[in-house]
Amino acid sequence: MCELLGFTSARNTDISDYLRTFFSHSNKNPHGWGMMYETDRREILKEPVSAEASSFLSDVIDYMPPQKALLAHIRYATVGTVNQRNCHPFTGSDISGREWTLIHNGTILNSKHNHRYSAIQSGDTDSERFFLSLLDNMNEHIARNVPNERERFEIVNKFIVENAPRNKLNLMIYDGELLYVHKNLKNTLCFKRLEDGLIFSTKPLDDGVWIPFPMAQVIAYNNGQEVHRGDRHKGTFIPTLEYITAMDAMYI
Repeated sequence: MCELLGFTSARNTDISDYLRTFFSHSNKNPHGWGMMYETDRREILKEPVSAEASSFLSDVIDYMPPQKALLAHIRYATVGTVNQRNCHPFTGSDISGREWTLIHNGTILNSKHNHRYSAIQSGDTDSERFFLSLLDNMNEHIARNVPNERERFEIVNKFIVENAPRNKLNLMIYDGELLYVHKNLKNTLCFKRLEDGLIFSTKPLDDGVWIPFPMAQVIAYNNGQEVHRGDRHKGTFIPTLEYITAMDAMYI
């Protein structure tokens, strides 16, 4: 399966060692890598090769300035071909000008949005269709009234909760202020407390204390602190025998 990494902190922090460990997992997720980080603007880098085979990722990590917010992704292709357009993160702006970025680990098996966005998306992944649907949903609210921080959280929380049933939605979303985190499959996301922030990862990245992230609950963070928490929902993803068989076949 794909792996996710997210980071949020109150101060600029060097997390290069975590990134190197994270990207070393690309031997089992060889179909692409991507990263969002910030300089004087939001930077998105992605490449449809194994992170270990990248000609420039190591230099990027070496020279990257300390960060307050970051997302990273390594891909195992389950839906969509292997090309740059299908690598995460996906990013785009709403009609108010706010930029949104998403990384996703999972498969969207039940969605009313798939056909609507298949004709306009850049690639051919379910993750991108989900992201486009989220942006449209946000734009519908903005057209009536630009939401404040709490209202943005409620909109995102409701959208994820409505789409969670029968779908594997391990994801992280960054809107320039809030980092939204969600998982609905057991044993697939954890976090570690750092001095001034939190790092989230599909798998532990060192021998420190990593805490399982809560199940089926959207939580938002700002500057390394939890600021909003949604109610626990019932959309836990329970893999069917057919799903497990299909995933096993992909990894053989």
